[in-house]
Amino acid sequence: MASRLNPYIMFAGDARQALEFYQQVFGGTLDVNTYAAFGQKDSPLADKIMHGMLETPSGFTLMGADNPTDDHRPGNNIAVSLSGDDEAELRGYWEKLSDGATVSVPLEKQMWGDVFGMCTDRFGTTWMVNIAGQDG
Repeated sequence: MASRLNPYIMFAGDARQALEFYQQVFGGTLDVNTYAAFGQKDSPLADKIMHGMLETPSGFTLMGADNPTDDHRPGNNIAVSLSGDDEAELRGYWEKLSDGATVSVPLEKQMWGDVFGMCTDRFGTTWMVNIAGQDG
């Protein structure tokens, strides 16, 4: 899988509706996973979207999720996602992006099985790096 770069939008509890709307606008295949699907069945977020991805016939990719915190303000709800399975390439991007950044999630193995990290770079841009299928 080639590495990809795309927007990742956090929603205030209406990610499913928003992603379905974007699917109507752009077409394509929408895949959504709830918090319950990743082991949080008793959580108030159980039916909310932990991760959704829309891939369109035009080659657009849009990802999104319901924000698990109450810190949702339009304008701070978009991140740039880097994802793929080339561990060396993606770790290299992470090392450079996280230099001087505020790291909110260290790049390490997550409950869904991938290696993931999130940081806000020195310019205020939030980056999410996901390395598929790694042992971390």
